[in-house]
Amino acid sequence: MESSAIIAKCLQREKISREEAMRLYHSPLPELAEAADRLRRESVADPSVVTWQIDRNVNITNVCISGCRFCNFHCKPHQTERHFITTIDEYIRKCEEMFALGGDQLLLQGGLHPKLDIVYYEELFSALTSRFPELKLNALGAPEVAHIAKVSGITTRQTLERLRSAGLSSLPGAGAEILVDRVRKIISPAKPSVEEWLRVMHEAHELNIPTTATMMYGHVETPEERIEHLLRLRDLQAECPEGHYGFTAFIPWIFRSAGTQLEEMGYTTHFSPSEYLRIIAVSRLILNNIRNIQASWLTVGKSTAQVALHSGANDMGSIMIEENVVSSAGANNRFDAVGIQQAIREAGFTPRLRDQLYRLRENVNF
Repeated sequence: MESSAIIAKCLQREKISREEAMRLYHSPLPELAEAADRLRRESVADPSVVTWQIDRNVNITNVCISGCRFCNFHCKPHQTERHFITTIDEYIRKCEEMFALGGDQLLLQGGLHPKLDIVYYEELFSALTSRFPELKLNALGAPEVAHIAKVSGITTRQTLERLRSAGLSSLPGAGAEILVDRVRKIISPAKPSVEEWLRVMHEAHELNIPTTATMMYGHVETPEERIEHLLRLRDLQAECPEGHYGFTAFIPWIFRSAGTQLEEMGYTTHFSPSEYLRIIAVSRLILNNIRNIQASWLTVGKSTAQVALHSGANDMGSIMIEENVVSSAGANNRFDAVGIQQAIREAGFTPRLRDQLYRLRENVNF
C-alpha cells in the first residue's frame, strides 16, 4: 500500500497494521508532518492554542534496585553514603515554592526502594493532600506500582486502589522506555516486564485513573521496536472503558547518555531533529486514539520543540520547576513560565496554561 493510502487511513482514525506502520515510518518527513499537523488540528478544541503546565518533579528517593543503565541518578541499596528519602518538611517547602510560582501538581517519582511499602506511600500521599487540599499528585509509574505491590504482598490493582484513596490523582507514563522485552533486558534488566507495565496501565484505566504514556528512544532499539511500542500503546488505549480517561497524552523523548552505563557500553546520544520530528508525526498518526502529543523541549531544545508543534504535537509540557533524572544525563535545556509562553508564541500559537487532565486553567500572573 502506498504511504498516501496509509496516511489516509490514519486521518480516518483507522487501525493500521504493523507492516503499514513501518511503511508509514519510512515515508518522506514533509508528507508525515503535514498529515500529522492536519490530524492535530482535527483532534484538539482550538488548533490555534498550544498548552503548557507548571509542576515540580520531586524524587521520593534515589535508592533503586532496577539497575537501569540509562540512569545516573539512582544508587544501590548498599551505597548508604548516597541514600536519601525526601522528608515531609522538604515536601512542604517544595510545595509552598511551587504554589508561589503558580503550580498545582507534584510529579512524584522514586526508585524501586526495597523497603518502602504501600503503607509508606499511603501515609505520604495522605499527609501531603491533607496539608495541601488543592495539590494534585501525578505520582509513581507502572514499574513502581508493580514493585510496591510485590514488597507489600498485594495485587497491583489493590495497590492502585489504595494509592488513589490516599490522594493519587494520576499515573505518569514513567518506566515505559521501549515496550519490547529484548530492549528492556539490556537497558533496565531488573525493571518489571512489558506485560507488567501494560497490565498496571490497563488496571489504572479500568479504575479511571488518568495516565500518560512515554517512549525513550535513541539507544539500543530498532525502528521496528519503536513501532512495536506505539502499536502496544494504541491497542491498550483501545481497551480503555468508554468514558474513562485512559492515556491523556503521549510524550516521546530522546535518551541522554552522558555518564551512563549505556554510554560505557558504546550507546551514545546522537540527536537528530529530523528523526525526532518523524517520531512526533508518526506518533500522532498511529496513536490517533490519544488526543495529546507533547513536545519534549527538555531533551530536544526550544527550536526543535517549536517545529514539533507544526508536526503533530499540541502541548509543550511543563516548565519543570525541578527535574533531576534526565538532567543528570546531560539534558540541560531550561524554561521558565515567561520563556515557555514566548516560545509558543514564536511558533505561531497562543499559549494556554493547563492542568494534568488538559483542562485550561485561569491565567496566572508571571
